[in-house]
Amino acid sequence: MSGGTPVAGGLMRQRHSQGYASSGDDLEDDACSRHAATFFAPAQKQRTWVEVLENVLWIASAAFIIYYGDRHSNFIYLLWHDDRIRRLPLYLGMVAVIVNAVIFFYTSVLAWSFKAGEKVELLNPSALPLVTLLGLISFCLFAFALWPIWSFLTIPLLFTLFMALVVIAPSMMMGSFTPQNMLRTD
Repeated sequence: MSGGTPVAGGLMRQRHSQGYASSGDDLEDDACSRHAATFFAPAQKQRTWVEVLENVLWIASAAFIIYYGDRHSNFIYLLWHDDRIRRLPLYLGMVAVIVNAVIFFYTSVLAWSFKAGEKVELLNPSALPLVTLLGLISFCLFAFALWPIWSFLTIPLLFTLFMALVVIAPSMMMGSFTPQNMLRTD
């Protein structure tokens, strides 16, 4: 872009002169008429049929696990009533998952309070290692608690349930991020 017209102390940008528009450098002239891109409004891309098929397979396999459980009763009934499950690691894993959910909720509410153009990096970056560590600990605790029922199949079972949660979680948002219309005066 051109520097503009030289004046006493520097350069001055001319938006409305005819000579400025004729130079081909009029890319900034409609800056006020366009909406500002926000951090919370990502471009909507079209999903391919492969991505949709993968998501459906994760959800269907998780539904199969929850419905069939150990072939005698469903997964939820097993969690409540089966004596083979080690209860203390199961409860500690659930506490770790709940703490993770609280951290996710807190950071998402904190992110909603930022206006467009503000630095989102001000969010606490130390939450990411904590969330990762809690997720790993809860996965290990669940694997240890459920090992007597499914033995070596416990790890793929837990991974499948986790992936189904990852696929479903974006659809369960409590609200949508809307771009904020800002009135510009320049």
